[in-house]
Amino acid sequence: MFSFITAFSQEAPTNPFSFKWDNGFKLESQDKQFSLKFGGRIMVDHAYFFQNDELDSNFGPLLSKSGTEFRRARLFMSGTVYSNVEFKLQFDFASGEVAFKDMYIGLTDVPGVGNIRVGHVKEPFRLDALTSSKYITFMERSFFIDFSQERNNGILVFNDFFGERLSAQAGAFRMASNNGNDILADDGYVLTGRITGLAIQNSEKRQLLHLGLGYSYRKPESKTYSIASRPESHLELKYINTETIENVNNINLANFEAAFVSGPLSLQGEYLTATVNNNAEATFKKYNFDSYYGQVSYYITGESKNYKGSYEGFDRVKPKKNFGGKDKGAGAWEVALRYSNSDLENNDVLGGRQSDITLGLNWHLNPVTRIMINHVWANIENKGNASVLQGRLQIDF
Repeated sequence: MFSFITAFSQEAPTNPFSFKWDNGFKLESQDKQFSLKFGGRIMVDHAYFFQNDELDSNFGPLLSKSGTEFRRARLFMSGTVYSNVEFKLQFDFASGEVAFKDMYIGLTDVPGVGNIRVGHVKEPFRLDALTSSKYITFMERSFFIDFSQERNNGILVFNDFFGERLSAQAGAFRMASNNGNDILADDGYVLTGRITGLAIQNSEKRQLLHLGLGYSYRKPESKTYSIASRPESHLELKYINTETIENVNNINLANFEAAFVSGPLSLQGEYLTATVNNNAEATFKKYNFDSYYGQVSYYITGESKNYKGSYEGFDRVKPKKNFGGKDKGAGAWEVALRYSNSDLENNDVLGGRQSDITLGLNWHLNPVTRIMINHVWANIENKGNASVLQGRLQIDF
């Protein structure tokens, strides 16, 4: 990093750098042509599991009734060069092995195009998936996150129109491993696109209405596809599972998303459908699966969810008064409720159907520290019921 800063200083001797705290450590030139930001996130989870006798008989008794993990442990470095070249390197260490997350080089404000990123990036698909895990309302995203990978290797193009009221993104990707490798090129390709609009945007009233449509065409070289989901707890078992579907020709995913914010109140929901088209060797030519969720949240201390943009989703919440310290405040408190459903049964695939209700409480001690408590009640159709009580302490900078 020292050589990186030295190179910048030699290249732009008339532009001294300032070093500041911007919810992370940031180095920036006076003319803002060059910048460097580095930071990370740590999320520590603990959970207690419960399942009824019916679920015990179908899946076996729980081997453990509690668990702890580092859900995420990441470091990143990002920056800009000559104002229109951007980059980001982000690694995750939570599993004990190094995995790529965001890893790209980009060009901004390209005439007639907008912005281009090449590397390991998030596909432009699903609002809750695009919102950073630092800012999502619940500890885990809904079932629909299991229908496809969030990130892949490829090229992404995106732009905003009409004063950022309309946004479009499109990308072509190869399915890569978590270290970004695709040497054998045997995992197929993906084409994903998304368009969103802000039907309402009023910063004074802290109101917005976000609507969007996304589509993804996926051609797996392995000719297989599967979906498996937990009860929205990363430490829990996967109770619904299609197992591996063979003879797959392509998969078509379509997603509708909506979010409404009015002061401390927010509503959000998405519906995703997957159509699996099989080749001539398959018994059934098509499978259809779907998933959806709806959630409501409210900041009892008066804060509001911040919208970062179409591709980034929602942003950091800053308490009116931080907990303790010189502010001697209470921080920001949010209560939330979500209902989610996933149907993985069609034709001869009996993956199961599940619906969850999640009650959440979030305490933002300051802009970078949050405590989360979730209670999940899960119903696995004709199989039994489970529940999870879980908590998280997170810091990001």
